[in-house]
Amino acid sequence: MSVAKPELAKAAWWRPDLPLPILLVLLAVGIGLAAGLDAGQVQITFRTGFGRALGDFALILLPSFLIAANMSRRPLPAIGGWVRLISPFSAAGMICHVTAYAALAPIAGRNRLSMAMAAYAGFMLLVPAGPLIVGAALGVDDPGLLLVGLLLLLPVWLAGEVWLRLWRTHDAAAAPEAPIAAGEWRAFTPFAVLAGLLVLGWSTDLAAWPVVDFFTRPKGALLAAALWSYLDTPAEHRREGLESAVGRTSGLLIVVGAASAVGAMATAVVPIERLLPGASGQAAALIGLFAIAALMKTLQGSSMATFAAVAPLVLPLIEHMQIPPVAAVYAICLGAFVAILPNDGYYWVVRREALERASDGAATFYLAGASVCQALTGLVLLLLLLHLGLV
Repeated sequence: MSVAKPELAKAAWWRPDLPLPILLVLLAVGIGLAAGLDAGQVQITFRTGFGRALGDFALILLPSFLIAANMSRRPLPAIGGWVRLISPFSAAGMICHVTAYAALAPIAGRNRLSMAMAAYAGFMLLVPAGPLIVGAALGVDDPGLLLVGLLLLLPVWLAGEVWLRLWRTHDAAAAPEAPIAAGEWRAFTPFAVLAGLLVLGWSTDLAAWPVVDFFTRPKGALLAAALWSYLDTPAEHRREGLESAVGRTSGLLIVVGAASAVGAMATAVVPIERLLPGASGQAAALIGLFAIAALMKTLQGSSMATFAAVAPLVLPLIEHMQIPPVAAVYAICLGAFVAILPNDGYYWVVRREALERASDGAATFYLAGASVCQALTGLVLLLLLLHLGLV
């Protein structure tokens, strides 16, 4: 048995090597105590903030992860270079760009790197992934999320593709082209159900039929798609999918609750209405949301944790800003693009599969550069849509 050196133990005791939920809980309590709130106020504010976003997130994450678990058990069709077109929707449907990339990489061949950036864009921009998760925390229940994401998807993905084509060299030579093979297109049917219901809800006033109205709104449509996915899964795999969905949801709900508690505590001690007196800086506000999300993503690496933590943190600020809710959602999603770095698990998955021959510096240059280009392109387009009154 080895014994740690005393000087190493002394040097490490103060390091904040704690999970994100623990750090957020400590931050929330620390803000309240530092501001002079009494014990009762700290507890009440923490409890109120922690529970504020959990209901919406449970309605989003559980059905989303159920669809992802069921989809991952089906072989997807191999279609050569066309895999880049299905990867964004696969990543959105699986609520995980890493899982989508791992599932599609064997059939992508030399298109792996391009497909990786397409999957990354789909996860960040398409319902039911990033926009619906962030929207749940911000209380945004608008079918327009689907349309704005589709508007942004192609130019954002192409920005990353242009970066790769300009800078990629022979040391990143890709694997040979995969042969075209058969697969199960029915794996994508939950997305068709989801899209059809959302389009119906966006184009038709169904308030007179409450049940139909519920299932044509984002959360209800997602539940319907998850039910379709569950019933379309072989009976012997249904329990496994449900357990996977519950396991993935439970950990994120703790992050969401803790982040929401920080936002509530900050609101209780900071006069936000004085800091944000008017509605004159909508573009600046969006850039600020983008920057906060980018900072969080850069520091801790996980896109999903960024979605879960940033939206509840900034909700008190957004409530005092007169900016379109859909625009606020996408400002956060676009900030979470920045950047694919070595502290991001996606970096290592793509590095191993698509950039095996590249040096560490080159791999970081390709992936971080492409993701930053995607983020900035999306932000410019979002500001343009805001200026034109389209969001």
